[in-house]
Amino acid sequence: MLYLLLLLFLYRKNYKLVKMEGLGGDAAASPMAPLTKWKTEFSRVFQIYLDKSTPLPVQRWLGTLAVASIYVLRVYYLQGFYIISYGLGIYILNLLIGFLSPKVDPELEALDGASLPTKDSDEFRPFIRRLPEFKFWYAITKAFIVAFLMTFFSLFDVPVFWPILLCYWIVLFALTMKRQIMHMIKYKYVPFNFGKQKYGGKKSTATGGSPNHRG
Repeated sequence: MLYLLLLLFLYRKNYKLVKMEGLGGDAAASPMAPLTKWKTEFSRVFQIYLDKSTPLPVQRWLGTLAVASIYVLRVYYLQGFYIISYGLGIYILNLLIGFLSPKVDPELEALDGASLPTKDSDEFRPFIRRLPEFKFWYAITKAFIVAFLMTFFSLFDVPVFWPILLCYWIVLFALTMKRQIMHMIKYKYVPFNFGKQKYGGKKSTATGGSPNHRG
């Protein structure tokens, strides 16, 4: 009997503590509720527009070109923030390498006994990028927007001799692209749709024309 009374007492005590904590949490969270609701609604609407823009690559890249032009004009007008532009260029170069590279390194596939198809008898496998086109576009656009916002803070306007940064970036770009092109030639893959040979497809008739052709 005493054991049951003790359990009842502990249950009522824990219930009161949980109820008081719940009331305190609601009171503390109530001022932040509108902000949380607005953030959730904004994220939902933003994601909807992102999904709608997925099948529109031309329009998306034109918008990015407009954002990039605004950033370039602002930097040219202010004659500063070159260190931000240099960092932006390095970041875009890294994104470009991911965009041009296959998802799985062919060198690792060669070690496992697999390789990209090079003959008609080989199994056709489509080129899958390490960084998909949509994520590539989104990252570049976001980078230009962030860089543009940083130009409003003089803290980031570090005085540098910009021709040295430009020359260093050009050399880095040339060396990186050379290595990437050599990698593409070595493992015989093309990161673009145009000029790509298809394997295992049906061969068209060389003579006689189409079966539906009427003489």
